[in-house]
Amino acid sequence: MERTAPRYRLGVDVGGTHTDLVLLDTGTGQLLVEKVASTPKNQALGVLDGVARFVARGIDASTIGFFGHGTTITTNALLEMRGAKVGLLITKGYRAVQEVQNQARDTMLFDYFYEKPASIAPQSLTQEIPERVDHAGHVLRALDRDAVRAAAKSLVDAGVQSIAVCYLFSFANPAHENATREEIKALYPGLDVSLSSEVLPRIREWPRLSATLLNAYLEPVLVHYIGHLNDGLEGAGIVTPQRFLMQSNGGVMPFAAAIAGGRTVHTLLSGPAAGARAAAYLFGTDAISGLVSLDMGGTSADIAFIEGGAPLEVTEGVIARRQLDVPALDMSSISAGGGSIAGVDASGFLNVGPESAVADPGPACYGRGGTKPTVTDADVVCGTLNPDYFLGGAQKLDVTAAHDAIKREVADPLKMSVREAAAGIRRIVDMRMADEVRVFAAKRGVDLSAFTLLSFGGAGAVHAAAVAEELGMKRILVPPRPGAFSALGLLCTDVVHDYIRSGLAPLAELAPREAEAAFHEMEIRARAELAAENLKAEDASFTRECDLRYTGQGYEIRTSLEGLVSGPLTAQALVDLRSRFDERHAQVHGHAAKERPVELVSYRLRLRVTVPKYQPQEETPQPQAAIETAIKGKRDAYFDGRVPTAATLYERDRLHAGATFAGPAIVEQFDATTVIPQGWTARVDGQRNLIVERA
Repeated sequence: MERTAPRYRLGVDVGGTHTDLVLLDTGTGQLLVEKVASTPKNQALGVLDGVARFVARGIDASTIGFFGHGTTITTNALLEMRGAKVGLLITKGYRAVQEVQNQARDTMLFDYFYEKPASIAPQSLTQEIPERVDHAGHVLRALDRDAVRAAAKSLVDAGVQSIAVCYLFSFANPAHENATREEIKALYPGLDVSLSSEVLPRIREWPRLSATLLNAYLEPVLVHYIGHLNDGLEGAGIVTPQRFLMQSNGGVMPFAAAIAGGRTVHTLLSGPAAGARAAAYLFGTDAISGLVSLDMGGTSADIAFIEGGAPLEVTEGVIARRQLDVPALDMSSISAGGGSIAGVDASGFLNVGPESAVADPGPACYGRGGTKPTVTDADVVCGTLNPDYFLGGAQKLDVTAAHDAIKREVADPLKMSVREAAAGIRRIVDMRMADEVRVFAAKRGVDLSAFTLLSFGGAGAVHAAAVAEELGMKRILVPPRPGAFSALGLLCTDVVHDYIRSGLAPLAELAPREAEAAFHEMEIRARAELAAENLKAEDASFTRECDLRYTGQGYEIRTSLEGLVSGPLTAQALVDLRSRFDERHAQVHGHAAKERPVELVSYRLRLRVTVPKYQPQEETPQPQAAIETAIKGKRDAYFDGRVPTAATLYERDRLHAGATFAGPAIVEQFDATTVIPQGWTARVDGQRNLIVERA
């Protein structure tokens, strides 16, 4: 039977409150958007509900040739500690690594009540295995296979569902870890096994062990989810093998790669990464001069900086107080979303978050049984959200329920009016987001006055102007479909895999052929994985980097080899690499020690496979008189909770290129609302972006 030719590309982003789906018609360039309630107990159900809605609109599911997915499934499992029961195999004599960690505290130094997070693999589920290799990978003691089998049996009898294997210096020689997996799989074929030599083959025992434990903890969760989702997609008629999952580094990887080879930990920032990647791709000029992206959804606000045309990246980080040193976009996430719950604490102060009403039951105004007041309830009471036009009118909001919840939980305890309490809730969440952006910028030396604020997510544009005013920013960008912007980001990125291999050596003494061999070995692995993922090697490109440091330092800086050499590495390329490192060190830390020797710590390789992307269409500007068709009337909005402000209402889909207007105004659309206060003006550019500027 002949398969139908692919016509559509589908991007799906699962949030805490809503699941957004964007369908691109590659023939016409048209975008179709669906927004459905998320299903926290099984995220796949919300995704499949959205797909069913497209089918109900006449879309042939078999013509969807690409499925890209951003998900918080692993993030939520870690935050809620719903992962697998994990056992650990470690080199004999080193079982205390998980207890000692790096001896750092993630709270105040003098906190007498400090407690480390609970161990993923407690000592009762940790087994020591006789084996040993040295720092250069030479075998000092052969692997005791009998001990491996006995340990595996003991752990399985104890009920473990996944095993982490982390042997000393396995990044230099993974043979013992590979043999351990073979022994375990021979006894228990269905058991998940995570090897540190695959998850994070680099120096430093605790970061490597931590990443491996996280992978072992979350891999069964992701495998189960993807299996369920795959079955559902097949049942819905989406038969394409081109199914991809968003990674923390802003690229996608095939479903098959996500559940093999220790890559589960690369999905922990899957959800917010797509929006930052879309920002860099779709707003080229602004992305070069400087963008701050503010993605405010139902449960959180995610912040990223895009400078020089690309989002800032990190290779070391902490998620839910767990060390995770894998490449990721440099993002900050705070519990400030539409569903963030407001209340008065024991000291009589108004707090907003961190608890969220999520999708079920949701804010009080949703009418699903929620009784706690949220930011969305405050927006409804203040008049910035239209209760009759939420999701384009598909969902009516209960103003009375929002009013009563705020009155009972906030206004009455604080002895103020309901509108004043609602304005206070909005003010607090706006200040929290502004403070997070301000601190984030200060750490990176960013002058916010020169940056543009890009707001998206279902609630982002409602609060963007207030955040920008607090930060002194003068320009805001709101994309055509802000509520579904992260889902669109799945259609704006490439397949990306990151590889690392540690190999300590003085840079001045490093032979070019030795470094070339290290990169070549990683490229062989990358090409093998490409073939296993049914991707074409001829579409692949490689980027090389080295982690460098001055001798005696305890940290490294990623330094790119891009542009230093076109073929195999040369001695001159390594000299130029040293100079580039000095420049990067001065840029990051304000000084360079050019007189000190430099050490190479690790080799890094990034594989990129270019895939077709969404191309925005340019519109011809319409006469200014055409804006009259977009005006829907006026509505009072209470920005300060006291004095009503008559705001002009606009329908976003009727605002054509070239339209200009001034605040106070509220722009409504299916997936989001944009609030433009007094003193700000707005215009629509050729790609239907809304550009809001201080008048």
